[in-house]
Amino acid sequence: MKRITLILSFLVLSVFAASAQIENPVKWSYGQKKISKTEAIVFVKANIEDGWHIYSQNVKDGGPVKTTITFAPSKDYVKVGTTSEPKPVTKFEKSFDMNVSYFEKQVIFQQKVKLNKPSATVKGKVEFMVCNDSKCLPPTEVEFSVQVK
Repeated sequence: MKRITLILSFLVLSVFAASAQIENPVKWSYGQKKISKTEAIVFVKANIEDGWHIYSQNVKDGGPVKTTITFAPSKDYVKVGTTSEPKPVTKFEKSFDMNVSYFEKQVIFQQKVKLNKPSATVKGKVEFMVCNDSKCLPPTEVEFSVQVK
């Protein structure tokens, strides 16, 4: 009897574990384009699954976690200006009781850098929150590294 109970317990736990897969609706990629001998643009791209969205860098306080891109300090490069983004969708979200700006499907953030030597490794991290119509996943951080040549 104990053996049957143990087997049934194992099967029930296996079913719950299989159904509780970690959701990851955003895939990140990174790139660069040298625009002169001393300047480059670093691209941080999010591909977002249908039905999900991530928030703009310019969300007001009291709303969802905005997307924040942080670049690691380096002697090899200096950021020029702020990280740019395309025009987001702006809509009222009941869950936050305010207008919020967000991106669906895909977004490319761009950061211009001044190079202090012919090549550099630009490192940083992206913090973001992803939501759909029924839920939000906890804020997530992903690190990146882009070789500029």
